[in-house]
Formats: sequence, structure tokens, C-alpha cells
Amino acid sequence: MPEHSCKNNALHPTGQPSNGRLFIISAPSGAGKTTLCNAILNKFPDLRYSISYTTRTPRNGEQNGVDYYFISKDEFQNNIKQNTWAEWAEVHGNFYGTSAQFIDRQLSQGNDILLDIDVNGARQILSRYPSSITIFIMPPTFETLRERLIKRGTDNAEVMAKRLKNAEAEIAQKCLYQHIVVNDTLPEAIEALSAIISGNRSG
Repeated sequence: MPEHSCKNNALHPTGQPSNGRLFIISAPSGAGKTTLCNAILNKFPDLRYSISYTTRTPRNGEQNGVDYYFISKDEFQNNIKQNTWAEWAEVHGNFYGTSAQFIDRQLSQGNDILLDIDVNGARQILSRYPSSITIFIMPPTFETLRERLIKRGTDNAEVMAKRLKNAEAEIAQKCLYQHIVVNDTLPEAIEALSAIISGNRSG
């Protein structure tokens, strides 16, 4: 079965809010999260997607407001002081954050939101939005994850080792999530994820 549950151990049991729902999806690098999120957004076109803010410079092909919102460090740090981030982190000297204003506005309007974020970010989000629906994407095996990262061909040995170490740490926390979807066969994983989304929509 592509969908499993750790509900007995999951943090922040789901309540029954009167507005939109926030779906948090996390996964180790190489588990296919981006592909699955894109499939869900295509399947549920009214689902809002939260675009992160970052202080790093855009890479080739990246567009402001599509891939990220690119802002200055001063602006980002000022927003930290004003508590306007729903979650944020500093990675390799660059800041990344999720707008609480965007989430609050969309939820208050009754819109459901998809948030693609790592485990640490998910913990921060849950402290502010405890009724979120949490979903963790798993590879069928750790060896499969390793093979997928190798096939990408984008990382050197040092970066690969770091990604795998981080993946182990994230997988170890999978039961903090209400739902676990194993991405073995993509169509089945999309179907399992779609069932979770549709079964918890605010409408």
C-alpha cells in the first residue's frame, strides 16, 4: 500500500477549523516531492501554493514570484523582527521563509493551501497552525533514494553524502506526520496523496 499512517505518534491532531485547510508536505531529497506536488496542483487547480521567500540570488531560469520571491537580507531580517514569517531558516548563509500573511489571508478566505517544506519548517508551521494536515513522502527503500539522487547527476560526492545524512535524519522523524505516502510507483503515490487531500478539503 502506498499510504501509511503514524497517527498515534503524530503531533498536533487535526481539529475542525471553520476556514481553509493547510496541507504540509515534507520529504527527504530525492523522494519525488516536487513531482507529486506538481501533480496535486494540476489535479486541484483551486489549491493555493505557498511560494517561499529567499535572500539567495536567482539561479538560471528561476523567476521571481514563480520559483521564489527574491528579497534582500535586510528586508528578510526586518521581517524576522516583526514576526511576519510563519517559519524561516538560514541555510549556507542564505535565508528562506514562508509568509504568515499569505497563509492567514488564504485561510481566512476559505482557500486550501499546499506547503512544500522540510521537517524543521513543518515544526514551526505546526506551532502556529496546529490544525494543519501533515503528509510525509517516503521512498520505498533508502537504497532507492540513493539511486535516484545518483541518477540526478547534479551533486558531487560531498553534497551527496550530506543529502543522504539529512535524508536519514528526516526519515527518522516521519511519524511526527499524520500521513505517510510511499512513492514507489508514481501513479499510486499520486492517487494516495490525492485521496488524503480530497478527504480533508475545507469545502
